[in-house]
Amino acid sequence: MIKVHLRKKAISDNRTSLYLDYYPAIQHPDTGKPTRREFLGLYLFNRPKTTIDKMQNSEISALAENIRAQRQIEVLNGIYGFLSKKKLNICFVAYCDQLASTRLGSNKDGWESALYYLRDFTGGTLKLSDLTPKKCHDFRTYMLSAPSQRNGEPLAVNSRVNYFNKFKAALKQAYKDGLISIDIGGMIDTIKPVETHREHLTVEELKNLFTTELPEQPMFKQAALFSAVTGMRYSDIENLKWEQIRPDSSSGYCIQFTQQKTKGVEEMPISAFAASLLGERLDDIQLVFPGLFYSAQQNKGLRKWLKAAGITKQITFHNFRHTFASLQLSLGTDIYTISKMLGHRELKTTQIYAKVGNKSKRDASEKINFNL
Repeated sequence: MIKVHLRKKAISDNRTSLYLDYYPAIQHPDTGKPTRREFLGLYLFNRPKTTIDKMQNSEISALAENIRAQRQIEVLNGIYGFLSKKKLNICFVAYCDQLASTRLGSNKDGWESALYYLRDFTGGTLKLSDLTPKKCHDFRTYMLSAPSQRNGEPLAVNSRVNYFNKFKAALKQAYKDGLISIDIGGMIDTIKPVETHREHLTVEELKNLFTTELPEQPMFKQAALFSAVTGMRYSDIENLKWEQIRPDSSSGYCIQFTQQKTKGVEEMPISAFAASLLGERLDDIQLVFPGLFYSAQQNKGLRKWLKAAGITKQITFHNFRHTFASLQLSLGTDIYTISKMLGHRELKTTQIYAKVGNKSKRDASEKINFNL
Protein backbone atom coordinates (compact mmCIF):
# COMPACT_ATOMS: atom_id res chain seq x y z
CA MET A 1 0.00 0.00 0.00
CA ILE A 2 1.22 3.50 -0.84
CA LYS A 3 2.00 5.62 2.22
CA VAL A 4 2.00 9.43 2.17
CA HIS A 5 4.24 11.29 4.62
CA LEU A 6 4.69 15.00 5.25
CA ARG A 7 8.35 16.04 4.99
CA LYS A 8 10.35 19.23 5.45
CA LYS A 9 13.27 20.68 3.54
CA ALA A 10 15.33 23.68 4.62
CA ILE A 11 15.62 26.39 1.95
CA SER A 12 16.85 29.97 1.75
CA ASP A 13 15.55 33.03 3.61
CA ASN A 14 15.21 31.21 6.91
CA ARG A 15 12.36 29.05 5.58
CA THR A 16 11.41 25.40 5.43
CA SER A 17 9.55 23.97 2.45
CA LEU A 18 6.87 21.36 3.03
CA TYR A 19 6.37 18.44 0.65
CA LEU A 20 4.74 15.04 0.51
CA ASP A 21 6.72 11.81 0.23
CA TYR A 22 4.97 8.91 -1.54
CA TYR A 23 6.27 5.37 -0.95
CA PRO A 24 6.35 3.48 -3.15
CA ALA A 25 6.57 6.05 -5.94
CA ILE A 26 3.55 7.22 -7.97
CA GLN A 27 3.25 8.44 -11.56
CA HIS A 28 3.94 12.14 -12.09
CA PRO A 29 0.95 13.81 -13.87
CA ASP A 30 3.17 15.86 -16.21
CA THR A 31 6.06 13.53 -17.08
CA GLY A 32 4.42 10.16 -16.56
CA LYS A 33 7.56 9.05 -14.72
CA PRO A 34 7.66 7.58 -11.20
CA THR A 35 8.12 10.19 -8.49
CA ARG A 36 8.03 10.27 -4.72
CA ARG A 37 7.80 14.00 -4.06
CA GLU A 38 5.02 16.56 -4.33
CA PHE A 39 6.11 20.03 -3.26
CA LEU A 40 3.14 21.90 -1.77
CA GLY A 41 4.32 25.48 -2.21
CA LEU A 42 3.89 25.95 1.54
CA TYR A 43 6.62 27.34 3.76
CA LEU A 44 7.37 27.68 7.47
CA PHE A 45 9.54 30.24 9.24
CA ASN A 46 12.51 28.44 10.80
CA ARG A 47 12.66 30.90 13.67
CA PRO A 48 9.35 32.77 13.89
CA LYS A 49 9.94 36.19 15.46
CA THR A 50 6.43 37.49 15.98
CA THR A 51 3.10 36.14 17.15
CA ILE A 52 1.79 36.49 13.58
CA ASP A 53 4.69 34.40 12.26
CA LYS A 54 3.90 31.70 14.84
CA MET A 55 0.21 31.74 13.93
CA GLN A 56 1.07 31.46 10.24
CA ASN A 57 3.36 28.49 10.93
CA SER A 58 0.54 26.80 12.84
CA GLU A 59 -2.01 27.40 10.07
CA ILE A 60 0.35 26.29 7.30
CA SER A 61 1.26 23.13 9.21
CA ALA A 62 -2.41 22.29 9.68
CA LEU A 63 -3.11 22.90 5.99
CA ALA A 64 -0.20 20.69 4.92
CA GLU A 65 -1.42 17.90 7.18
CA ASN A 66 -4.93 18.22 5.71
CA ILE A 67 -3.49 17.88 2.20
CA ARG A 68 -1.45 14.84 3.28
CA ALA A 69 -4.56 13.19 4.73
CA GLN A 70 -6.51 13.95 1.55
CA ARG A 71 -3.74 12.46 -0.62
CA GLN A 72 -3.70 9.33 1.54
CA ILE A 73 -7.43 8.90 0.95
CA GLU A 74 -6.93 9.45 -2.78
CA VAL A 75 -4.25 6.79 -3.14
CA LEU A 76 -6.32 4.35 -1.08
CA ASN A 77 -9.16 4.91 -3.57
CA GLY A 78 -6.85 4.33 -6.49
CA ILE A 79 -6.57 8.02 -7.50
CA TYR A 80 -2.81 8.37 -7.94
CA GLY A 81 -1.19 11.67 -8.78
CA PHE A 82 -1.38 15.31 -7.77
CA LEU A 83 -2.22 18.44 -9.72
CA SER A 84 -0.18 18.99 -12.85
CA LYS A 85 1.78 22.16 -13.57
CA LYS A 86 -0.63 22.85 -16.43
CA LYS A 87 -3.51 23.08 -13.97
CA LEU A 88 -1.50 25.05 -11.44
CA ASN A 89 -0.74 27.69 -14.09
CA ILE A 90 -4.45 28.31 -14.76
CA CYS A 91 -5.45 31.89 -13.90
CA PHE A 92 -8.03 31.87 -11.11
CA VAL A 93 -9.32 35.32 -12.13
CA ALA A 94 -10.01 34.06 -15.67
CA TYR A 95 -11.70 31.00 -14.15
CA CYS A 96 -13.97 33.28 -12.09
CA ASP A 97 -14.71 35.27 -15.24
CA GLN A 98 -15.94 32.07 -16.90
CA LEU A 99 -18.16 31.30 -13.91
CA ALA A 100 -19.62 34.82 -14.03
CA SER A 101 -20.46 34.44 -17.73
CA THR A 102 -22.81 31.55 -16.91
CA ARG A 103 -24.83 33.55 -14.38
CA LEU A 104 -28.00 35.47 -15.18
CA GLY A 105 -29.77 38.64 -14.08
CA SER A 106 -28.80 40.33 -10.83
CA ASN A 107 -26.74 37.27 -9.85
CA LYS A 108 -24.53 37.95 -12.87
CA ASP A 109 -24.21 41.58 -11.77
CA GLY A 110 -23.05 40.43 -8.34
CA TRP A 111 -20.42 38.13 -9.88
CA GLU A 112 -19.13 40.90 -12.13
CA SER A 113 -18.85 43.28 -9.18
CA ALA A 114 -16.97 40.62 -7.20
CA LEU A 115 -14.64 40.21 -10.20
CA TYR A 116 -13.92 43.95 -10.20
CA TYR A 117 -12.57 43.74 -6.65
CA LEU A 118 -10.68 40.50 -7.31
CA ARG A 119 -8.98 42.08 -10.33
CA ASP A 120 -8.15 45.19 -8.32
CA PHE A 121 -6.62 43.07 -5.55
CA THR A 122 -4.62 40.75 -7.82
CA GLY A 123 -3.82 43.07 -10.72
CA GLY A 124 -5.85 40.74 -12.94
CA THR A 125 -3.68 37.64 -12.52
CA LEU A 126 -3.64 34.96 -9.85
CA LYS A 127 -2.34 31.48 -10.67
CA LEU A 128 -3.90 28.51 -8.93
CA SER A 129 -0.43 27.69 -7.62
CA ASP A 130 -0.49 31.02 -5.75
CA LEU A 131 -3.99 30.49 -4.34
CA THR A 132 -3.07 29.82 -0.71
CA PRO A 133 -5.13 30.28 2.47
CA LYS A 134 -3.01 33.34 3.30
CA LYS A 135 -3.77 34.87 -0.11
CA CYS A 136 -7.47 34.28 0.49
CA HIS A 137 -7.25 35.80 3.96
CA ASP A 138 -5.48 38.80 2.44
CA PHE A 139 -8.30 39.24 -0.06
CA ARG A 140 -10.81 39.09 2.80
CA THR A 141 -8.87 41.83 4.60
CA TYR A 142 -8.84 43.88 1.40
CA MET A 143 -12.63 43.50 1.03
CA LEU A 144 -13.19 44.78 4.57
CA SER A 145 -11.89 48.21 3.54
CA ALA A 146 -12.36 48.32 -0.25
CA PRO A 147 -14.13 51.48 -1.49
CA SER A 148 -17.13 51.39 -3.81
CA GLN A 149 -16.18 51.16 -7.48
CA ARG A 150 -18.98 53.64 -8.29
CA ASN A 151 -18.25 56.60 -6.05
CA GLY A 152 -15.20 55.79 -3.94
CA GLU A 153 -17.23 55.86 -0.73
CA PRO A 154 -17.08 53.00 1.80
CA LEU A 155 -18.68 49.88 0.37
CA ALA A 156 -21.83 48.72 2.17
CA VAL A 157 -21.15 45.84 4.56
CA ASN A 158 -23.69 43.53 2.95
CA SER A 159 -22.17 44.27 -0.47
CA ARG A 160 -18.80 43.16 0.93
CA VAL A 161 -20.52 40.00 2.20
CA ASN A 162 -22.12 39.31 -1.17
CA TYR A 163 -18.95 39.82 -3.23
CA PHE A 164 -16.72 37.82 -0.88
CA ASN A 165 -19.24 34.97 -0.87
CA LYS A 166 -18.95 34.89 -4.68
CA PHE A 167 -15.19 34.47 -4.23
CA LYS A 168 -15.73 31.60 -1.80
CA ALA A 169 -18.23 30.00 -4.20
CA ALA A 170 -15.60 30.13 -6.95
CA LEU A 171 -13.09 28.43 -4.64
CA LYS A 172 -15.64 25.70 -3.90
CA GLN A 173 -16.31 25.17 -7.62
CA ALA A 174 -12.58 25.05 -8.43
CA TYR A 175 -12.21 22.32 -5.81
CA LYS A 176 -15.15 20.39 -7.27
CA ASP A 177 -13.65 20.75 -10.75
CA GLY A 178 -10.38 19.25 -9.51
CA LEU A 179 -8.37 22.42 -10.16
CA ILE A 180 -7.27 22.75 -6.54
CA SER A 181 -6.58 19.84 -4.26
CA ILE A 182 -8.23 21.13 -1.09
CA ASP A 183 -11.37 23.10 -0.30
CA ILE A 184 -9.61 26.32 0.65
CA GLY A 185 -12.87 28.25 0.73
CA GLY A 186 -14.08 26.15 3.64
CA MET A 187 -11.05 27.29 5.64
CA ILE A 188 -11.70 31.00 5.13
CA ASP A 189 -14.00 32.94 7.44
CA THR A 190 -16.92 34.69 5.83
CA ILE A 191 -17.62 38.39 6.29
CA LYS A 192 -20.49 38.73 8.72
CA PRO A 193 -23.58 40.54 7.38
CA VAL A 194 -25.39 43.22 9.33
CA GLU A 195 -29.10 43.55 9.82
CA THR A 196 -30.52 46.32 7.68
CA HIS A 197 -33.68 48.35 8.13
CA ARG A 198 -36.02 47.80 5.22
CA GLU A 199 -37.90 51.03 4.78
CA HIS A 200 -41.51 50.80 3.66
CA LEU A 201 -44.52 52.99 3.13
CA THR A 202 -47.85 53.03 4.93
CA VAL A 203 -51.21 52.73 3.19
CA GLU A 204 -51.77 56.43 3.92
CA GLU A 205 -48.46 57.32 2.26
CA LEU A 206 -49.37 55.20 -0.75
CA LYS A 207 -52.66 57.08 -1.00
CA ASN A 208 -50.73 60.35 -1.00
CA LEU A 209 -48.48 59.11 -3.80
CA PHE A 210 -51.52 57.88 -5.73
CA THR A 211 -53.04 61.36 -5.69
CA THR A 212 -49.72 63.16 -6.34
CA GLU A 213 -48.90 63.72 -10.00
CA LEU A 214 -45.57 62.84 -11.59
CA PRO A 215 -46.05 64.43 -15.03
CA GLU A 216 -42.46 63.90 -16.18
CA GLN A 217 -42.56 60.15 -15.49
CA PRO A 218 -46.18 58.89 -15.39
CA MET A 219 -45.05 55.37 -16.35
CA PHE A 220 -42.69 55.26 -13.38
CA LYS A 221 -45.51 56.26 -11.01
CA GLN A 222 -47.73 53.46 -12.32
CA ALA A 223 -44.90 50.91 -12.09
CA ALA A 224 -43.95 51.89 -8.53
CA LEU A 225 -47.51 51.67 -7.26
CA PHE A 226 -47.95 48.39 -9.13
CA SER A 227 -44.93 47.00 -7.26
CA ALA A 228 -46.45 48.11 -3.95
CA VAL A 229 -49.66 46.17 -4.56
CA THR A 230 -48.12 43.06 -6.17
CA GLY A 231 -44.63 42.74 -4.65
CA MET A 232 -43.04 42.38 -8.09
CA ARG A 233 -39.39 43.33 -8.62
CA TYR A 234 -38.35 46.21 -10.84
CA SER A 235 -36.66 43.86 -13.33
CA ASP A 236 -39.85 41.81 -13.73
CA ILE A 237 -42.06 44.88 -14.11
CA GLU A 238 -39.67 46.42 -16.63
CA ASN A 239 -39.91 43.31 -18.85
CA LEU A 240 -43.63 42.64 -18.36
CA LYS A 241 -45.60 42.18 -21.59
CA TRP A 242 -49.35 42.26 -22.14
CA GLU A 243 -49.43 38.61 -23.19
CA GLN A 244 -48.50 37.76 -19.59
CA ILE A 245 -51.59 39.50 -18.16
CA ARG A 246 -54.35 36.91 -18.33
CA PRO A 247 -57.84 36.46 -16.87
CA ASP A 248 -58.15 33.70 -14.27
CA SER A 249 -60.96 31.46 -13.08
CA SER A 250 -62.08 33.90 -10.36
CA SER A 251 -62.98 36.62 -12.88
CA GLY A 252 -59.84 38.48 -11.92
CA TYR A 253 -56.40 38.66 -13.49
CA CYS A 254 -53.09 36.89 -13.01
CA ILE A 255 -49.59 37.35 -14.35
CA GLN A 256 -47.60 34.45 -15.73
CA PHE A 257 -43.91 35.27 -15.90
CA THR A 258 -40.38 34.01 -15.32
CA GLN A 259 -38.55 35.94 -12.63
CA GLN A 260 -35.49 37.75 -13.94
CA LYS A 261 -33.56 37.13 -10.71
CA THR A 262 -34.37 33.53 -9.80
CA LYS A 263 -35.65 32.26 -13.19
CA GLY A 264 -38.57 30.75 -11.31
CA VAL A 265 -41.83 30.43 -13.28
CA GLU A 266 -44.59 32.23 -11.41
CA GLU A 267 -48.36 32.64 -11.65
CA MET A 268 -49.29 35.74 -9.68
CA PRO A 269 -52.92 36.75 -9.05
CA ILE A 270 -53.38 40.52 -9.02
CA SER A 271 -56.23 42.55 -7.59
CA ALA A 272 -58.67 44.56 -9.67
CA PHE A 273 -57.02 47.69 -8.29
CA ALA A 274 -53.57 46.47 -9.43
CA ALA A 275 -55.00 45.72 -12.87
CA SER A 276 -56.39 49.28 -13.04
CA LEU A 277 -52.85 50.64 -12.73
CA LEU A 278 -51.86 48.96 -15.99
CA GLY A 279 -53.83 51.28 -18.24
CA GLU A 280 -55.37 50.40 -21.58
CA ARG A 281 -54.45 46.97 -22.91
CA LEU A 282 -52.20 46.93 -25.96
CA ASP A 283 -50.96 44.20 -28.30
CA ASP A 284 -49.68 41.05 -26.59
CA ILE A 285 -46.06 41.57 -27.61
CA GLN A 286 -45.88 45.13 -26.29
CA LEU A 287 -44.46 46.10 -22.90
CA VAL A 288 -46.96 47.00 -20.20
CA PHE A 289 -44.68 49.81 -18.99
CA PRO A 290 -42.86 51.03 -22.12
CA GLY A 291 -40.00 53.44 -21.63
CA LEU A 292 -39.32 52.26 -18.10
CA PHE A 293 -35.57 51.98 -17.51
CA TYR A 294 -33.23 52.57 -14.60
CA SER A 295 -31.47 55.93 -14.67
CA ALA A 296 -30.25 58.78 -12.47
CA GLN A 297 -33.02 60.94 -13.90
CA GLN A 298 -35.58 58.38 -12.80
CA ASN A 299 -34.22 58.41 -9.25
CA LYS A 300 -34.33 62.21 -9.25
CA GLY A 301 -37.97 62.05 -10.31
CA LEU A 302 -38.72 59.57 -7.53
CA ARG A 303 -37.29 61.92 -4.89
CA LYS A 304 -39.30 64.82 -6.31
CA TRP A 305 -42.50 62.73 -6.27
CA LEU A 306 -41.95 61.63 -2.67
CA LYS A 307 -41.30 65.20 -1.55
CA ALA A 308 -44.45 66.46 -3.28
CA ALA A 309 -46.44 63.77 -1.43
CA GLY A 310 -44.96 64.88 1.91
CA ILE A 311 -42.83 61.75 2.38
CA THR A 312 -39.36 62.23 3.88
CA LYS A 313 -38.32 58.54 4.04
CA GLN A 314 -35.35 57.34 1.97
CA ILE A 315 -37.22 55.29 -0.63
CA THR A 316 -35.93 53.43 -3.68
CA PHE A 317 -38.01 51.47 -6.16
CA HIS A 318 -37.20 48.25 -4.31
CA ASN A 319 -38.79 49.70 -1.17
CA PHE A 320 -42.18 49.43 -2.90
CA ARG A 321 -41.66 45.65 -2.91
CA HIS A 322 -40.74 45.82 0.80
CA THR A 323 -43.91 47.84 1.31
CA PHE A 324 -46.00 45.04 -0.17
CA ALA A 325 -44.49 42.44 2.18
CA SER A 326 -44.73 44.67 5.26
CA LEU A 327 -48.35 45.64 4.63
CA GLN A 328 -49.37 42.04 3.97
CA LEU A 329 -47.84 41.01 7.30
CA SER A 330 -49.56 43.87 9.13
CA LEU A 331 -52.89 42.96 7.53
CA GLY A 332 -52.64 39.38 8.79
CA THR A 333 -51.57 37.47 5.68
CA ASP A 334 -49.72 34.34 6.73
CA ILE A 335 -46.01 34.24 6.09
CA TYR A 336 -46.30 31.16 3.86
CA THR A 337 -48.50 32.99 1.39
CA ILE A 338 -46.30 36.08 1.40
CA SER A 339 -43.22 33.99 0.70
CA LYS A 340 -44.87 32.49 -2.36
CA MET A 341 -46.22 35.80 -3.60
CA LEU A 342 -42.73 37.30 -3.40
CA GLY A 343 -41.43 34.39 -5.47
CA HIS A 344 -38.58 33.37 -3.15
CA ARG A 345 -37.06 29.90 -3.42
CA GLU A 346 -35.53 29.94 0.07
CA LEU A 347 -37.03 32.81 1.98
CA LYS A 348 -34.58 33.50 4.80
CA THR A 349 -36.15 36.89 5.41
CA THR A 350 -39.43 35.17 6.31
CA GLN A 351 -37.56 32.08 7.56
CA ILE A 352 -40.07 29.63 6.11
CA TYR A 353 -40.60 28.40 2.58
CA ALA A 354 -43.83 26.73 1.56
CA LYS A 355 -46.07 26.37 -1.44
CA VAL A 356 -49.59 27.75 -1.27
CA GLY A 357 -52.54 27.55 -3.61
CA ASN A 358 -53.88 30.29 -5.86
CA LYS A 359 -56.93 30.84 -3.64
CA SER A 360 -54.74 31.99 -0.73
CA LYS A 361 -52.76 34.18 -3.07
CA ARG A 362 -55.98 35.57 -4.60
CA ASP A 363 -57.32 36.54 -1.16
CA ALA A 364 -54.02 38.19 -0.27
CA SER A 365 -53.81 40.13 -3.53
CA GLU A 366 -57.07 41.97 -2.75
CA LYS A 367 -55.96 43.28 0.66
CA ILE A 368 -54.02 46.37 -0.40
CA ASN A 369 -56.36 48.86 -2.06
CA PHE A 370 -56.26 52.61 -1.68
CA ASN A 371 -59.20 53.62 -3.85
CA LEU A 372 -60.59 56.96 -2.71
